[in-house]
Amino acid sequence: MSDFDLIIVGSGSGNALVTQELDSWRIAIIEQGVFGGTCLNRGCIPTKMLVHAADRVADARSWGRLGLAGTAPVADWPAIRDRVFGRVDPISAGGREYRRSGSPNVTLFEARAEFVGPRTLGLSTGETLTGEHVVLATGARPDVPGVVAGSGVPYDTSDTVMRMDDLPARLVILGSGFVAVEFAHVFSSFGVDVTLVGRSPLLRRFDHDIRMRFQELARERWRVLTEVTPTAVSGSAGDIAVRLSDGTSVTGDRLLVATGRVPNGDRLNLPAGGVSARPNGRIVVDDYQRTSAPGVWAMGDASSEGQLKHLANHEERVVAHNLAHPDRMVPSDRRFVPSAVFTRPQIASVGLTEEQAMLSGRQYVTSLLPYGNTAYGWAMEDSSSVCKLVADRSSRTLIGAHLMGEQASTLIQPLIQAMSFGLTVPEMARGQYWIHPALTEVVENALLALPL
Repeated sequence: MSDFDLIIVGSGSGNALVTQELDSWRIAIIEQGVFGGTCLNRGCIPTKMLVHAADRVADARSWGRLGLAGTAPVADWPAIRDRVFGRVDPISAGGREYRRSGSPNVTLFEARAEFVGPRTLGLSTGETLTGEHVVLATGARPDVPGVVAGSGVPYDTSDTVMRMDDLPARLVILGSGFVAVEFAHVFSSFGVDVTLVGRSPLLRRFDHDIRMRFQELARERWRVLTEVTPTAVSGSAGDIAVRLSDGTSVTGDRLLVATGRVPNGDRLNLPAGGVSARPNGRIVVDDYQRTSAPGVWAMGDASSEGQLKHLANHEERVVAHNLAHPDRMVPSDRRFVPSAVFTRPQIASVGLTEEQAMLSGRQYVTSLLPYGNTAYGWAMEDSSSVCKLVADRSSRTLIGAHLMGEQASTLIQPLIQAMSFGLTVPEMARGQYWIHPALTEVVENALLALPL
Protein backbone atom coordinates (compact mmCIF):
# COMPACT_ATOMS: atom_id res chain seq x y z
CA MET A 1 0.00 0.00 0.00
CA SER A 2 1.28 3.47 -0.87
CA ASP A 3 2.01 6.04 1.80
CA PHE A 4 -0.19 8.57 0.00
CA ASP A 5 -2.91 8.68 -2.61
CA LEU A 6 -1.28 11.79 -4.09
CA ILE A 7 2.16 13.35 -3.79
CA ILE A 8 2.54 16.90 -5.12
CA VAL A 9 6.08 18.14 -5.66
CA GLY A 10 5.98 21.94 -5.61
CA SER A 11 3.75 24.43 -3.80
CA GLY A 12 3.00 26.96 -6.55
CA SER A 13 0.07 26.06 -8.79
CA GLY A 14 0.47 22.52 -7.49
CA ASN A 15 -0.86 23.68 -4.13
CA ALA A 16 -4.26 24.33 -5.78
CA LEU A 17 -4.60 20.63 -6.67
CA VAL A 18 -5.94 20.00 -3.17
CA THR A 19 -9.61 20.35 -4.11
CA GLN A 20 -12.77 19.35 -2.24
CA GLU A 21 -13.15 16.39 -4.59
CA LEU A 22 -9.96 14.97 -3.07
CA ASP A 23 -10.95 15.50 0.58
CA SER A 24 -10.81 11.75 1.21
CA TRP A 25 -7.34 11.37 -0.31
CA ARG A 26 -4.14 11.21 1.70
CA ILE A 27 -2.03 13.96 0.15
CA ALA A 28 1.61 14.97 0.56
CA ILE A 29 3.03 18.30 -0.59
CA ILE A 30 6.80 18.53 -0.92
CA GLU A 31 8.45 21.96 -1.06
CA GLN A 32 12.17 22.57 -0.81
CA GLY A 33 12.05 26.37 -0.96
CA VAL A 34 9.77 29.23 -0.05
CA PHE A 35 6.09 28.26 -0.04
CA GLY A 36 3.84 29.44 -2.86
CA GLY A 37 6.02 29.09 -5.92
CA THR A 38 7.63 31.55 -8.31
CA CYS A 39 4.60 33.68 -9.18
CA LEU A 40 3.86 34.68 -5.60
CA ASN A 41 7.39 35.06 -4.29
CA ARG A 42 9.75 35.90 -7.17
CA GLY A 43 7.68 36.46 -10.28
CA CYS A 44 4.33 37.77 -11.45
CA ILE A 45 2.97 39.36 -8.30
CA PRO A 46 5.98 41.20 -6.84
CA THR A 47 7.20 42.31 -10.26
CA LYS A 48 3.80 43.74 -11.21
CA MET A 49 3.66 45.62 -7.92
CA LEU A 50 6.99 47.17 -8.89
CA VAL A 51 5.76 47.83 -12.44
CA HIS A 52 2.70 49.66 -11.14
CA ALA A 53 4.90 52.03 -9.16
CA ALA A 54 7.26 52.46 -12.12
CA ASP A 55 4.33 53.25 -14.41
CA ARG A 56 3.21 56.07 -12.13
CA VAL A 57 6.69 57.63 -12.21
CA ALA A 58 6.85 57.26 -15.99
CA ASP A 59 3.39 58.84 -16.30
CA ALA A 60 4.59 61.88 -14.40
CA ARG A 61 7.50 62.34 -16.77
CA SER A 62 5.05 62.79 -19.65
CA TRP A 63 2.95 65.44 -17.91
CA GLY A 64 4.31 68.18 -20.13
CA ARG A 65 2.62 66.93 -23.29
CA LEU A 66 -0.73 67.10 -21.46
CA GLY A 67 -0.22 70.68 -20.37
CA LEU A 68 0.64 69.73 -16.81
CA ALA A 69 3.52 71.03 -14.72
CA GLY A 70 5.03 69.95 -11.44
CA THR A 71 7.69 67.78 -9.91
CA ALA A 72 7.73 64.08 -10.82
CA PRO A 73 7.77 61.69 -7.84
CA VAL A 74 11.08 60.29 -6.63
CA ALA A 75 11.37 56.57 -5.93
CA ASP A 76 11.87 55.62 -2.28
CA TRP A 77 13.25 52.16 -2.98
CA PRO A 78 13.13 50.75 0.57
CA ALA A 79 9.50 51.87 0.88
CA ILE A 80 8.62 50.38 -2.52
CA ARG A 81 10.38 47.11 -1.73
CA ASP A 82 8.83 46.83 1.72
CA ARG A 83 5.36 47.50 0.34
CA VAL A 84 5.80 44.59 -2.05
CA PHE A 85 7.17 42.04 0.35
CA GLY A 86 5.10 43.29 3.25
CA ARG A 87 2.18 41.91 1.24
CA VAL A 88 3.81 38.89 -0.39
CA ASP A 89 5.74 37.35 2.51
CA PRO A 90 2.74 37.01 4.88
CA ILE A 91 0.74 35.28 2.13
CA SER A 92 3.55 32.78 1.61
CA ALA A 93 3.94 32.21 5.34
CA GLY A 94 0.18 31.84 5.79
CA GLY A 95 -0.07 29.26 3.03
CA ARG A 96 2.78 27.30 4.51
CA GLU A 97 1.24 27.31 7.98
CA TYR A 98 -2.16 26.30 6.62
CA ARG A 99 -0.68 23.27 4.89
CA ARG A 100 1.32 22.40 8.00
CA SER A 101 -1.57 22.48 10.44
CA GLY A 102 -4.86 23.45 8.80
CA SER A 103 -5.37 20.75 6.16
CA PRO A 104 -6.37 17.48 7.84
CA ASN A 105 -5.70 15.31 4.78
CA VAL A 106 -2.43 17.05 3.78
CA THR A 107 1.09 16.49 5.10
CA LEU A 108 3.71 19.08 4.22
CA PHE A 109 7.31 17.93 3.76
CA GLU A 110 9.86 20.75 3.58
CA ALA A 111 12.64 18.96 1.78
CA ARG A 112 14.24 18.31 -1.57
CA ALA A 113 12.83 15.32 -3.46
CA GLU A 114 14.00 13.03 -6.23
CA PHE A 115 12.84 9.74 -7.65
CA VAL A 116 14.35 6.55 -6.28
CA GLY A 117 11.90 4.28 -8.08
CA PRO A 118 8.51 4.28 -9.82
CA ARG A 119 6.18 6.66 -7.93
CA THR A 120 8.72 6.64 -5.11
CA LEU A 121 10.50 9.75 -3.89
CA GLY A 122 13.49 10.04 -1.62
CA LEU A 123 13.67 13.20 0.49
CA SER A 124 16.71 15.11 1.69
CA THR A 125 15.47 14.39 5.23
CA GLY A 126 16.10 10.69 4.67
CA GLU A 127 12.43 9.78 4.32
CA THR A 128 11.00 7.83 1.40
CA LEU A 129 7.45 8.39 0.14
CA THR A 130 5.35 6.38 -2.28
CA GLY A 131 2.15 7.51 -3.96
CA GLU A 132 -0.62 6.16 -6.14
CA HIS A 133 -0.27 9.40 -8.06
CA VAL A 134 2.62 11.86 -8.24
CA VAL A 135 2.26 15.36 -9.70
CA LEU A 136 5.44 17.20 -10.64
CA ALA A 137 4.86 20.95 -10.33
CA THR A 138 8.46 21.92 -9.66
CA GLY A 139 8.62 25.06 -11.80
CA ALA A 140 11.76 26.59 -13.25
CA ARG A 141 14.77 28.62 -12.14
CA PRO A 142 16.91 31.40 -13.62
CA ASP A 143 19.40 30.20 -16.22
CA VAL A 144 22.81 31.73 -15.53
CA PRO A 145 25.47 31.59 -18.28
CA GLY A 146 28.67 29.85 -17.27
CA VAL A 147 30.73 32.96 -18.03
CA VAL A 148 28.86 34.71 -15.21
CA ALA A 149 28.43 31.82 -12.79
CA GLY A 150 32.12 30.93 -12.97
CA SER A 151 33.46 34.47 -12.74
CA GLY A 152 33.25 34.91 -8.99
CA VAL A 153 31.63 38.31 -9.60
CA PRO A 154 28.43 38.99 -7.63
CA TYR A 155 25.26 39.02 -9.71
CA ASP A 156 21.50 39.13 -9.26
CA THR A 157 18.67 37.19 -10.85
CA SER A 158 14.93 37.78 -10.62
CA ASP A 159 15.10 35.69 -7.42
CA THR A 160 17.23 38.28 -5.63
CA VAL A 161 17.16 41.68 -7.32
CA MET A 162 13.80 42.78 -5.91
CA ARG A 163 15.08 42.46 -2.34
CA MET A 164 18.27 44.51 -2.68
CA ASP A 165 18.89 47.20 -0.06
CA ASP A 166 19.53 50.17 -2.33
CA LEU A 167 19.12 51.13 -5.96
CA PRO A 168 22.37 51.11 -7.93
CA ALA A 169 23.34 54.11 -10.00
CA ARG A 170 24.10 51.84 -12.97
CA LEU A 171 22.61 48.44 -13.77
CA VAL A 172 23.71 46.04 -16.51
CA ILE A 173 21.00 43.56 -17.52
CA LEU A 174 21.90 40.46 -19.52
CA GLY A 175 18.89 39.33 -21.54
CA SER A 176 16.43 40.48 -24.17
CA GLY A 177 13.20 38.73 -23.21
CA PHE A 178 10.22 39.29 -20.88
CA VAL A 179 12.13 39.46 -17.61
CA ALA A 180 14.90 41.69 -18.95
CA VAL A 181 12.66 44.38 -20.44
CA GLU A 182 10.29 44.43 -17.46
CA PHE A 183 13.14 45.05 -15.02
CA ALA A 184 14.70 47.57 -17.40
CA HIS A 185 11.44 49.53 -17.26
CA VAL A 186 11.17 49.28 -13.47
CA PHE A 187 14.68 50.35 -12.60
CA SER A 188 15.08 53.00 -15.28
CA SER A 189 11.80 54.57 -14.10
CA PHE A 190 13.27 54.70 -10.61
CA GLY A 191 16.29 56.64 -11.89
CA VAL A 192 18.79 53.85 -12.55
CA ASP A 193 21.01 54.09 -15.64
CA VAL A 194 20.21 50.82 -17.46
CA THR A 195 22.28 48.99 -20.06
CA LEU A 196 20.55 46.03 -21.72
CA VAL A 197 22.73 43.37 -23.36
CA GLY A 198 21.10 40.62 -25.44
CA ARG A 199 22.32 37.90 -27.75
CA SER A 200 19.19 38.44 -29.88
CA PRO A 201 16.93 41.39 -30.70
CA LEU A 202 14.52 42.47 -27.97
CA LEU A 203 11.43 40.25 -27.66
CA ARG A 204 12.37 38.34 -30.80
CA ARG A 205 9.43 35.93 -30.64
CA PHE A 206 6.85 38.68 -30.99
CA ASP A 207 5.35 39.91 -34.24
CA HIS A 208 7.86 41.83 -36.37
CA ASP A 209 5.92 45.11 -36.41
CA ILE A 210 5.50 45.06 -32.62
CA ARG A 211 9.07 44.20 -31.74
CA MET A 212 10.59 46.70 -34.18
CA ARG A 213 8.44 49.52 -32.81
CA PHE A 214 9.27 48.50 -29.25
CA GLN A 215 13.00 48.41 -29.94
CA GLU A 216 12.88 51.99 -31.22
CA LEU A 217 11.18 53.13 -28.02
CA ALA A 218 13.50 51.05 -25.82
CA ARG A 219 16.59 52.69 -27.30
CA GLU A 220 15.23 56.07 -26.24
CA ARG A 221 15.15 54.94 -22.59
CA TRP A 222 18.03 52.49 -22.20
CA ARG A 223 21.36 51.72 -23.72
CA VAL A 224 20.49 48.65 -25.79
CA LEU A 225 23.15 46.33 -27.19
CA THR A 226 21.83 43.31 -29.10
CA GLU A 227 23.28 40.35 -30.97
CA VAL A 228 26.27 40.25 -28.62
CA THR A 229 27.16 37.82 -25.84
CA PRO A 230 29.28 38.22 -22.71
CA THR A 231 32.73 36.70 -23.03
CA ALA A 232 34.12 37.69 -19.63
CA VAL A 233 32.88 39.23 -16.38
CA SER A 234 35.19 40.93 -13.91
CA GLY A 235 35.24 43.34 -10.99
CA SER A 236 33.38 43.44 -7.72
CA ALA A 237 30.20 44.90 -6.26
CA GLY A 238 29.93 48.53 -7.31
CA ASP A 239 32.38 48.14 -10.20
CA ILE A 240 31.47 45.31 -12.57
CA ALA A 241 32.68 45.03 -16.16
CA VAL A 242 31.23 42.77 -18.85
CA ARG A 243 33.35 42.09 -21.91
CA LEU A 244 31.25 41.47 -25.05
CA SER A 245 31.74 39.35 -28.16
CA ASP A 246 32.12 42.42 -30.37
CA GLY A 247 35.20 43.51 -28.39
CA THR A 248 33.46 46.25 -26.41
CA SER A 249 32.74 46.37 -22.67
CA VAL A 250 29.94 47.68 -20.47
CA THR A 251 30.18 48.57 -16.80
CA GLY A 252 27.76 48.88 -13.93
CA ASP A 253 27.38 48.84 -10.17
CA ARG A 254 25.24 45.70 -10.28
CA LEU A 255 24.69 42.90 -12.78
CA LEU A 256 21.25 41.36 -13.34
CA VAL A 257 21.12 38.07 -15.25
CA ALA A 258 17.80 37.67 -17.06
CA THR A 259 18.76 35.27 -19.84
CA GLY A 260 15.87 32.84 -19.44
CA ARG A 261 14.64 30.11 -17.11
CA VAL A 262 15.22 26.36 -17.13
CA PRO A 263 12.79 23.72 -15.82
CA ASN A 264 13.73 22.01 -12.58
CA GLY A 265 13.18 18.52 -13.97
CA ASP A 266 16.92 17.89 -14.06
CA ARG A 267 16.94 17.91 -10.25
CA LEU A 268 14.38 15.12 -9.85
CA ASN A 269 16.39 12.07 -11.03
CA LEU A 270 13.60 11.48 -13.54
CA PRO A 271 15.04 8.28 -15.10
CA ALA A 272 14.66 6.48 -11.78
CA GLY A 273 10.96 7.24 -11.89
CA GLY A 274 10.58 6.29 -15.55
CA VAL A 275 9.76 9.87 -16.50
CA SER A 276 10.91 11.18 -19.89
CA ALA A 277 12.22 14.72 -20.32
CA ARG A 278 13.73 16.85 -23.05
CA PRO A 279 17.43 17.74 -22.93
CA ASN A 280 16.68 21.02 -21.13
CA GLY A 281 14.89 19.18 -18.30
CA ARG A 282 11.34 19.96 -19.47
CA ILE A 283 9.16 16.99 -18.64
CA VAL A 284 7.27 15.39 -21.53
CA VAL A 285 3.50 15.18 -21.06
CA ASP A 286 0.52 14.22 -23.22
CA ASP A 287 -2.65 16.25 -23.71
CA TYR A 288 -3.95 15.08 -20.33
CA GLN A 289 -0.75 16.14 -18.51
CA ARG A 290 0.37 12.52 -18.03
CA THR A 291 4.07 11.71 -18.19
CA SER A 292 5.62 8.55 -19.62
CA ALA A 293 5.43 6.92 -16.17
CA PRO A 294 2.04 5.48 -15.11
CA GLY A 295 0.51 7.49 -12.28
CA VAL A 296 2.92 10.41 -12.72
CA TRP A 297 1.67 13.78 -13.98
CA ALA A 298 3.41 17.11 -14.63
CA MET A 299 2.20 20.68 -15.07
CA GLY A 300 3.27 24.30 -15.19
CA ASP A 301 6.81 25.44 -15.90
CA ALA A 302 8.09 21.92 -15.24
CA SER A 303 6.50 20.69 -18.46
CA SER A 304 5.12 23.65 -20.43
CA GLU A 305 7.05 25.41 -23.15
CA GLY A 306 5.19 28.62 -22.28
CA GLN A 307 6.24 29.49 -18.73
CA LEU A 308 3.08 31.39 -17.84
CA LYS A 309 1.10 31.39 -14.61
CA HIS A 310 -2.29 31.39 -16.35
CA LEU A 311 -1.19 28.35 -18.34
CA ALA A 312 -0.06 26.60 -15.16
CA ASN A 313 -3.40 27.39 -13.55
CA HIS A 314 -5.26 25.91 -16.53
CA GLU A 315 -3.15 22.76 -16.41
CA GLU A 316 -3.72 22.49 -12.65
CA ARG A 317 -7.48 22.47 -13.24
CA VAL A 318 -7.04 19.78 -15.89
CA VAL A 319 -4.91 17.59 -13.62
CA ALA A 320 -7.27 18.08 -10.66
CA HIS A 321 -10.23 17.01 -12.81
CA ASN A 322 -8.43 14.03 -14.30
CA LEU A 323 -7.26 12.79 -10.90
CA ALA A 324 -10.82 12.89 -9.58
CA HIS A 325 -12.47 11.62 -12.77
CA PRO A 326 -10.20 9.10 -14.51
CA ASP A 327 -13.19 7.75 -16.44
CA ARG A 328 -13.89 11.09 -18.17
CA MET A 329 -10.61 12.93 -18.47
CA VAL A 330 -10.29 16.26 -20.24
CA PRO A 331 -7.30 17.52 -22.25
CA SER A 332 -5.46 20.79 -21.80
CA ASP A 333 -6.51 23.48 -24.27
CA ARG A 334 -3.36 25.01 -25.75
CA ARG A 335 -4.97 26.61 -28.80
CA PHE A 336 -4.89 30.28 -27.82
CA VAL A 337 -2.51 30.87 -24.92
CA PRO A 338 -1.89 34.62 -24.52
CA SER A 339 1.11 36.37 -23.05
CA ALA A 340 1.88 39.88 -21.90
CA VAL A 341 5.01 41.86 -21.11
CA PHE A 342 4.54 44.49 -18.44
CA THR A 343 7.19 46.88 -19.66
CA ARG A 344 6.49 50.34 -21.05
CA PRO A 345 4.62 50.31 -23.28
CA GLN A 346 2.83 47.09 -22.39
CA ILE A 347 2.83 44.33 -25.00
CA ALA A 348 0.27 41.53 -25.34
CA SER A 349 0.01 38.74 -27.86
CA VAL A 350 -2.09 35.69 -28.71
CA GLY A 351 -2.07 33.31 -31.66
CA LEU A 352 0.05 33.54 -34.79
CA THR A 353 2.39 36.36 -35.70
CA GLU A 354 2.29 37.50 -39.31
CA GLU A 355 5.55 35.63 -39.93
CA GLN A 356 4.04 32.40 -38.59
CA ALA A 357 0.88 32.88 -40.65
CA MET A 358 3.02 33.36 -43.76
CA LEU A 359 5.04 30.21 -43.05
CA SER A 360 1.85 28.22 -42.52
CA GLY A 361 0.88 28.83 -46.15
CA ARG A 362 -2.64 29.93 -45.29
CA GLN A 363 -4.36 32.92 -46.86
CA TYR A 364 -4.41 35.70 -44.31
CA VAL A 365 -5.01 39.43 -43.99
CA THR A 366 -3.75 41.96 -41.46
CA SER A 367 -4.64 45.34 -40.03
CA LEU A 368 -2.54 47.70 -37.94
CA LEU A 369 -4.29 50.53 -36.14
CA PRO A 370 -2.52 53.21 -34.07
CA TYR A 371 -4.07 54.08 -30.71
CA GLY A 372 -3.83 57.69 -31.86
CA ASN A 373 -6.53 57.07 -34.47
CA THR A 374 -9.16 56.90 -31.70
CA ALA A 375 -10.58 59.56 -29.41
CA TYR A 376 -8.95 58.18 -26.28
CA GLY A 377 -5.66 57.90 -28.11
CA TRP A 378 -5.94 61.61 -28.86
CA ALA A 379 -6.60 62.27 -25.17
CA MET A 380 -3.41 60.44 -24.25
CA GLU A 381 -1.39 62.18 -26.99
CA ASP A 382 -0.30 58.68 -28.00
CA SER A 383 1.82 58.49 -31.11
CA SER A 384 3.49 55.08 -30.77
CA SER A 385 0.97 52.44 -29.62
CA VAL A 386 -0.70 50.03 -32.04
CA CYS A 387 -3.09 47.10 -32.36
CA LYS A 388 -2.23 44.55 -35.05
CA LEU A 389 -4.60 41.75 -36.05
CA VAL A 390 -4.10 38.71 -38.26
CA ALA A 391 -7.16 36.94 -39.71
CA ASP A 392 -7.81 33.91 -41.88
CA ARG A 393 -9.29 35.09 -45.17
CA SER A 394 -11.52 32.08 -45.82
CA SER A 395 -13.02 31.54 -42.35
CA ARG A 396 -12.99 35.28 -41.50
CA THR A 397 -11.75 34.42 -38.00
CA LEU A 398 -8.87 35.89 -36.05
CA ILE A 399 -5.72 33.81 -35.90
CA GLY A 400 -3.48 36.36 -34.15
CA ALA A 401 -3.67 39.56 -32.14
CA HIS A 402 -0.76 41.75 -31.03
CA LEU A 403 -0.96 44.99 -29.08
CA MET A 404 1.64 47.45 -27.84
CA GLY A 405 0.47 50.30 -25.67
CA GLU A 406 -1.50 51.38 -22.64
CA GLN A 407 -3.41 48.47 -21.04
CA ALA A 408 -2.51 46.08 -23.87
CA SER A 409 -2.84 43.13 -21.47
CA THR A 410 -6.47 44.09 -20.85
CA LEU A 411 -7.46 45.22 -24.34
CA ILE A 412 -6.44 41.86 -25.81
CA GLN A 413 -8.94 39.90 -23.71
CA PRO A 414 -11.99 40.28 -26.01
CA LEU A 415 -9.80 39.13 -28.89
CA ILE A 416 -8.77 36.03 -26.93
CA GLN A 417 -12.46 35.41 -26.25
CA ALA A 418 -13.37 35.73 -29.93
CA MET A 419 -10.64 33.28 -30.94
CA SER A 420 -11.51 30.80 -28.19
CA PHE A 421 -15.21 30.69 -29.03
CA GLY A 422 -14.94 30.90 -32.81
CA LEU A 423 -16.48 34.31 -33.41
CA THR A 424 -15.91 35.68 -36.88
CA VAL A 425 -14.45 39.14 -37.30
CA PRO A 426 -17.76 40.64 -38.55
CA GLU A 427 -19.67 39.06 -35.64
CA MET A 428 -17.27 40.50 -33.11
CA ALA A 429 -16.96 43.93 -34.72
CA ARG A 430 -20.65 44.59 -35.28
CA GLY A 431 -22.39 42.10 -33.01
CA GLN A 432 -21.98 44.22 -29.87
CA TYR A 433 -21.71 47.81 -28.67
CA TRP A 434 -18.29 49.35 -28.17
CA ILE A 435 -18.27 52.14 -25.60
CA HIS A 436 -17.32 55.53 -27.02
CA PRO A 437 -14.82 57.06 -26.44
CA ALA A 438 -13.19 54.21 -24.51
CA LEU A 439 -9.79 52.85 -25.49
CA THR A 440 -11.49 49.62 -26.62
CA GLU A 441 -12.35 51.46 -29.84
CA VAL A 442 -8.78 50.63 -30.86
CA VAL A 443 -9.85 46.98 -30.98
CA GLU A 444 -13.13 47.75 -32.73
CA ASN A 445 -11.48 49.82 -35.44
CA ALA A 446 -8.69 47.29 -35.97
CA LEU A 447 -11.34 44.62 -36.55
CA LEU A 448 -13.20 46.84 -39.02
CA ALA A 449 -9.94 47.58 -40.84
CA LEU A 450 -9.36 43.91 -41.71
CA PRO A 451 -10.01 43.54 -45.46
CA LEU A 452 -12.42 40.60 -45.27
